[in-house]
Amino acid sequence: MRVAVLHEDRCQPKKCQNECYNFCPPVRNGIEVITWRKDNKPIVSEPLCIGCGICVHKCPHDALTIVNLPDEQEKDTIHRYGMNEFRLFGLPTPEKGKVLGILGANGTGKTTAISLLAGEITPNLGDWENEGIWEDVIDHYAGTEIQKHFVGLSGENIRIALKPQYVDRIPKMFDGTLRELLEKVASPDKVNEFAEKINLTSLDKKLDKVSGGELQKGAIAATLLKEADLYFFDEPSSYLDIEQRILIARMISELGEKKSVVVIEHDLAILDYVTDNIHIMYGSPNAYGIVSQKLAVRNAINSYLEGYIQESNVRIRDSQIKFLKHPPRTGWDGEMLVEWPKLSKKLGDFKLEAKAGEILRGQVLGVVGGNATGKTTFVKMLANVLKPDDGEIDTEITVSYKPQYIDVAENAIVEDVLQSVVGYDEYFLDTELSNPLNLKPLMERELQTLSGGELQRVAVAECLLRDADLYLLDEPSAYLDANQRMVTAKTIRRAMEQRGKSALVVDHDVYFIDYISDGLLCFGGIPSKEGNVEGPYDMRKGMNSFLGRVNVTFRRDKNTHRPRINKPDSRLDRQQKSKKEYYYAN
Repeated sequence: MRVAVLHEDRCQPKKCQNECYNFCPPVRNGIEVITWRKDNKPIVSEPLCIGCGICVHKCPHDALTIVNLPDEQEKDTIHRYGMNEFRLFGLPTPEKGKVLGILGANGTGKTTAISLLAGEITPNLGDWENEGIWEDVIDHYAGTEIQKHFVGLSGENIRIALKPQYVDRIPKMFDGTLRELLEKVASPDKVNEFAEKINLTSLDKKLDKVSGGELQKGAIAATLLKEADLYFFDEPSSYLDIEQRILIARMISELGEKKSVVVIEHDLAILDYVTDNIHIMYGSPNAYGIVSQKLAVRNAINSYLEGYIQESNVRIRDSQIKFLKHPPRTGWDGEMLVEWPKLSKKLGDFKLEAKAGEILRGQVLGVVGGNATGKTTFVKMLANVLKPDDGEIDTEITVSYKPQYIDVAENAIVEDVLQSVVGYDEYFLDTELSNPLNLKPLMERELQTLSGGELQRVAVAECLLRDADLYLLDEPSAYLDANQRMVTAKTIRRAMEQRGKSALVVDHDVYFIDYISDGLLCFGGIPSKEGNVEGPYDMRKGMNSFLGRVNVTFRRDKNTHRPRINKPDSRLDRQQKSKKEYYYAN
């Protein structure tokens, strides 16, 4: 079967010479494989297309994707959005008393799958010209586990609770305080009890004044407080620190003992910790997605890292994601780039204190610590966005800063934004950033049309393009899928090594921080009240200091060396704590 997809946001008929039509071999032989819509965008006939791929390569805007799939795949079509639009093959299967994980690249249909399982979209079984009919869906899945689920959905006998992916959009949909939002789903007493349980400190703040971490916890609380049969958590770890991630993971696990739970998560350590089984989703981003069979957690994650699913005999990625047991470290032999004395800064009721430290040329320092302990405040002081109350930072150096929350200018085009960067280097963009960050398909799009992951990649590129001495990146892994996170980490690190520059990277993904960093700055204190900065430390000392505070240990997978969270009070957990080796244990 042929899958032909037109990426509407990329297709620009006024800026091309109809290359897709003019170079198509069947068209040149009089066969109408490509016809035209009223807006002069092409329609590709999948039955007539020969799958040569010439139109795909000739299109100057990368607006077409054409893929050849086995004919038997067509019977698994669960939903298709339209002619030459995204389609999904298969569905994850929730199970009562289990937490089901969904793992896959962005754009392969994870959110579509959730919308179908939640009843927000009725599956059309590939018949995009007609609305989906529940009777047809139930007949299609006769004799399968998921049939009962669709019977319940069609009769409105299943209650659904859904935590959305983009929590930063909540303030645009609800104008009020976090408490008012939560009291829409639970009593005031339950809200207070739950807020204390997850340390929710911003209950009476307006939502547009609440941090990303507090918004995320609020969204999770609103979901957990609902009485439902099936719960969905779409990327619940974004903006949360490691301690909060594990707390939330434990609560989701407890919920999964009684209810059906589905979790989409790109933090592999948390996904490993919280789930009982995993479906891998793969395909061509924004073109089609395929749902694998249900796999055991360890097997699923290792298969995803390897890029090959043995059970389906299918390769989902050209390259492997590799972890080294003891990653080599450089960056400790350079000359000093910037140093700071003892610093302090008071913002309202919050006070940050930092011990004296320094960053060396060519060094990448990871920044770890709890939310609301001053990481972003410290980064802003180094970036000269905030002035310290006590102490003075050498401002002779130039700084490039990627903030945690990315502002999107109206009608701004990606290519124009990148070209407007001071010190713009087209050669560096083409050779070091464009390919790994997959920027080419985004160049002619408006920033406001980009997904969270796409916007993050553009923001990282914009930061790295600036000619600076020190690069400060605040949560560059947010909204990126697992593979994109490792590729982005490699890209940042390679850019620093090749240009002899230094970077400070704030992130909560332990895999990401471990991969990218030469050393660590560790933040502690009482969230929203006081923060303190220690380091820089080497990786072993820094990880032991940081994870010792949150009382979490990691072990290494025997096959892939990827870090895995130990169960509390397990033999390995007790053994590593006795040795005070929380991460780099042999």
